[in-house]
Amino acid sequence: MLLATDLDGTFLAGHPENRQRLYQLIAAHPEIKLAFVTGRGLEVVLPILSDPTIPVPDYIICDVGGTIVDGHTRQPVQPLQSDIDSRWPGERAVAEAMAHFDGLERQEVPQQRRCSYFCDSDAITTDIQRIAAQLGCQVL
Repeated sequence: MLLATDLDGTFLAGHPENRQRLYQLIAAHPEIKLAFVTGRGLEVVLPILSDPTIPVPDYIICDVGGTIVDGHTRQPVQPLQSDIDSRWPGERAVAEAMAHFDGLERQEVPQQRRCSYFCDSDAITTDIQRIAAQLGCQVL
């Protein structure tokens, strides 16, 4: 069985007793594979693993899917990570392409293999979508 879970508002949330029961259940059943799936960057996820009550995940998928590592070794999962890396145009290329558009506010969070912005839905123009597509990126 694979349990893939978000962290914020899900795996790290809820009543403390219920969380501990879930964590203990996962730890008691090694056949349950655990994957953390989060928009957070890896450097923000790793400190969570220092909590001895939280089970170590088999996989960590972070940076909104841009980074995939083995939860035990913290090494990239290949060939998936190489494929992601080969498709990513780079933060600078995305930031430069989006710099002249009004209504985009860069998210000030650690970002690796992603370039994120806050905006209202009406700020997402066909030009933004076209340029993102040309870069091999998506507007979500």
